[in-house]
Amino acid sequence: MSTVLTVAGLTLREASRRKVLRALALLTLALLGLSAWGFSRLNDELGGLTSGESKLVAAQVLNLVMFGLSLIAALGTAFLAGPTLSGEVESGQALAVLARPVRRSAVLAGKWLGLLVFGSVFVAVAGLAEFVVVQVTIGYWPPDPVIGLLLLAAQTGVLLTLTILLATVISPMASGIVAVGLFGATWIAGVVGSVGDILGNEGVARVGTISRMLLPTDGLWHGAMYAFQDSSLLRQVTPGNASPFFGTAPLSGVYLVWVVVWVLLIGGLAALAFQRRDV
Repeated sequence: MSTVLTVAGLTLREASRRKVLRALALLTLALLGLSAWGFSRLNDELGGLTSGESKLVAAQVLNLVMFGLSLIAALGTAFLAGPTLSGEVESGQALAVLARPVRRSAVLAGKWLGLLVFGSVFVAVAGLAEFVVVQVTIGYWPPDPVIGLLLLAAQTGVLLTLTILLATVISPMASGIVAVGLFGATWIAGVVGSVGDILGNEGVARVGTISRMLLPTDGLWHGAMYAFQDSSLLRQVTPGNASPFFGTAPLSGVYLVWVVVWVLLIGGLAALAFQRRDV
């Protein structure tokens, strides 16, 4: 355990020094600024709506902005995880650690933990900042912000685990690109599934269900959306005003258990691949 914590601390320190962190900070500040301007304009346009309709619009726009933050977190995590593991192996830096009597699985777990803390802190800080912006500009505060942020942090952990697996077998840049590509593809499949639900087409709806099982990022995102919106708004949602930025139900305990199992399976495959890799 001491090895895992030591490697996690070193990984966290290294991640904070990379240029990716500055890029993440600039992207986040830009998104917060744009959302502040957008919500202030939205506040002027909601004068003719009822309070319920105003909440519905505010919740969907907030979910849209939070998706932007989750995408930034996904990009940052993916492009940090690849170089942190695969880059060190290719450059020979990993020999300095792996030559000592430590398990490769402990090194891998330490890097995973360090990057998970990094991504979770980013999600928490950026998410809370966005909530403050929404509260100040439009007077809306999500009902379950902690649960929503935890689910977004879990989403980051899922993508991180996948990226680390990819980084054990392909190049650092390719692992990040593939992971982010799968993240986007799963979200699109989720949107297609939502359209199938609206149209009552079980075959199309099954596309979203299968994608959320294969890569749970979109499933966790839907749970986060539900946490960021007032459950009473569900009564106002009809097929005519439904959108991909509205959660229709909380996540079940069974699905959350599957997410944990998925992380353990993919993490185990990553440890096995890293154990067999020549350094």
